[in-house]
Amino acid sequence: QVQLVESGGGLVQPGGSLRLTCAASGLTFNLAVMGWYRQGPGKERELVAEINSDGGSITYGRSVQGRFTISRDNAKNTVDLQMTSLKPEDTAVYYCTAFRPIFNTRHWGRGTQVTVSS
Repeated sequence: QVQLVESGGGLVQPGGSLRLTCAASGLTFNLAVMGWYRQGPGKERELVAEINSDGGSITYGRSVQGRFTISRDNAKNTVDLQMTSLKPEDTAVYYCTAFRPIFNTRHWGRGTQVTVSS
């Protein structure tokens, strides 16, 4: 079955940086649209960033544009999220997602906590 395992979360000070990695298995990775969503305390889940199968098309949530960068390595079946200039409002559980267009299905990882606080 599809497995998505996130790593790299933690506690960071405002203005700091953090890199999240998602390792995927159980799917044809180079056909999947990969992405990151987040859910902060008391908030709805929202799109952070999404990248298409060959990396040629990327979408960012408005609140992270210019600060976060999504990338993927189809040889390693991984997708990364580089986060810079972090703010307290970036505090959330970050989820890796894989959308498989051929099956019209979306899969989710268990999430990794990111806390931005001094």
